[in-house]
Amino acid sequence: MIVALSTHPKETRERSEASLEGEYLMPTLIILGPTGSGKTGVSIELAKKLNGEIISADSRAIYKGMDIGTAKPTKEEQADIPHFGLDLVSPDDRFTVSDWKDYALGQIKAIKSRGHLPIIVGGTGLYIDALIYDYQFKGPTGQKIGDFEQKSCSDRTEIKGDYVLIGIKWGTEELRDRLSKRIEQMFRPELYEEVKKLVQTYGWGSGAMKSNIYEYAYKYMTGELTLDEAKRKAFYEDWHLAKRQLTWFKRNPEIKWLELEKIPEFVIKLYTE
Repeated sequence: MIVALSTHPKETRERSEASLEGEYLMPTLIILGPTGSGKTGVSIELAKKLNGEIISADSRAIYKGMDIGTAKPTKEEQADIPHFGLDLVSPDDRFTVSDWKDYALGQIKAIKSRGHLPIIVGGTGLYIDALIYDYQFKGPTGQKIGDFEQKSCSDRTEIKGDYVLIGIKWGTEELRDRLSKRIEQMFRPELYEEVKKLVQTYGWGSGAMKSNIYEYAYKYMTGELTLDEAKRKAFYEDWHLAKRQLTWFKRNPEIKWLELEKIPEFVIKLYTE
């Protein structure tokens, strides 16, 4: 079985019988994949069936007020299952990979102390690698560093701790079609209102604002682009992001890749048998 486990779930379950009351010792589950691959839906399904709580590993979902354009779980979805890692900072605040790693480790510990399964969900490869490979972000002066150029997938050594890594697999044309449909759904009045509020609050100078769909929605709203041009450019922005994410993840032999519809059965069996 090609699953990244420092300890098999069955072996960990045996240890859990001798653990402190309520402490959860099964491996942390990580659901990863490119943008638009269906991570949100399958992670919520698994969280409901496995008594899990979700930690986002998305470097765009950390920003407050950026909801539609980052495809965050809806308020209804978040009401069903506890979510962490969303709305952590304002778009004009600095939040590093090191900050996310520290945050995630704290949440994993808290979730396990409640007797629940931590489920890491996202497509930011450096966030996930920083966690599972225990990257140490310390500069010569002792200051934290967290910029993407500071670490790469070549820094992978050995997974530290218990994790199950599941990747969502799509064919190229299938993923392109999913991204295209998602862009069509995003360009709607609620997105324009979101962009308007963000620009009024933070201006247009924040780097977080000039990423993904926001840049093109804003240019459409100001007349710089037609609606079709904005949608097309937003689609290619997402498609290029998806390809970069896949390149990063596919260099990691520890990931078990499965079609979306096969993931629930596989994971549930892994954690319950």
